[in-house]
Amino acid sequence: QVQLVESGGGLVQPGGSLRLSCEASGSVFAINIMGWYRQAPGKQRELVAFESSNGSQTYADSVKDRFTISRDNTKNTSYLQMNNLKPEDTAVYYCNLKDRPPSQLWFSNYWGQGTQVTVSS
Repeated sequence: QVQLVESGGGLVQPGGSLRLSCEASGSVFAINIMGWYRQAPGKQRELVAFESSNGSQTYADSVKDRFTISRDNTKNTSYLQMNNLKPEDTAVYYCNLKDRPPSQLWFSNYWGQGTQVTVSS
């Protein structure tokens, strides 16, 4: 069973930066996708960014050129560097992992507990 633990959230002023981390414990298959989603009060959960095990990355338009996703495969850890933060970035940020063995076509799906990011002066 895989568990995801996020860290790095907090309160930051507009224009500031934060770095989120997500460490996956347990047995993670080599074919995987690690990503970040967020959910603001009263809104649906939305994709922020994800990175596959082959290195391809995808970003939501709202965070392109401000957020950078990266990963350390030796530590099964994903990072989200968030720069030039705006009040509309305020949300609970959730780490997500999808993985599968080579013999399987579908992915197992795991979520972290979430970490609060608040952007306010």
